[in-house]
Amino acid sequence: MTSFLRILPLEKDDIPAVTVWAQQEGFAPGLGDVAIYRHTDRQGIWVGWLGNARIGCITGVRYNAAYGFIGLYLVCPPWRGRGYGLKLWRHALEHLGDLPCVGVEAAPDRSDDYATWGFQPASATVRWQVISDGESPCRLDAGGAWQLLEGAAIPQHAVQRFDAQREPSPRPHFLAQWLNHPAGSVLALVDSQGRCHGFGRIRPCLLQQGEGWRIGPLMAETSEAAQRLLHGLLCRHAGVVLVDAPAANLRASLVLEQLGFRQISQTLRMYRGTAPAVSLQDVYGLACLELG
Repeated sequence: MTSFLRILPLEKDDIPAVTVWAQQEGFAPGLGDVAIYRHTDRQGIWVGWLGNARIGCITGVRYNAAYGFIGLYLVCPPWRGRGYGLKLWRHALEHLGDLPCVGVEAAPDRSDDYATWGFQPASATVRWQVISDGESPCRLDAGGAWQLLEGAAIPQHAVQRFDAQREPSPRPHFLAQWLNHPAGSVLALVDSQGRCHGFGRIRPCLLQQGEGWRIGPLMAETSEAAQRLLHGLLCRHAGVVLVDAPAANLRASLVLEQLGFRQISQTLRMYRGTAPAVSLQDVYGLACLELG
């Protein structure tokens, strides 16, 4: 019976538990990620409760009147197979039910399940991994046509404009939270006119065994720009580094392979409704799989 499942908005006190669940599932959550999810859409992230026990969670984030995304979908192992996950899923889907397009990142063995709810495959997403020694030369200089800027020196409006041209929906609030978070480092390539040609963030993350780093978002208009950003992001961060790159961007595979990354897993981006008409050619790393 599932009649006693309560589905409540995620509160601040829920964040540590949800983060641990995501770590145990192998999602490799970045430090501070779940708090950013909550700030993105406070009405679109929930925890399932049985009595006084949390047993699962899901997001159904509404970016605007045309696009939403479902993620962070899990039920703790002792409670699986009892219909609680289905209740969480229906709750998120109903929340986004009026939107023309809803996205989800599906595990390969779950794509048929999502298809029964009207989701159609769009493109694969590949998780890449490298072991960084953190000692490659840091080229934070003004050589060439671009300057590699860090942190507070980055012109936020230029980054927002660059991102908005390459995403299904402008996401200024989400991006501001993501790029201004104190965990990790942010770099951007900017020309003499203040125009952005790429940007990226690396942040500490929780692996199933220990800690590592995740790069994302990573956006660049050329392979050269992506390489410069990756070199800068890797140079001071030793350990396991992950990047989730859309397989539709063939240049991303070439750049990552040249830097020693290897493929370790794959998911499938699926959409219900008309898929966003946005090219992925400049997307080298997704911010996270949980929010699309």
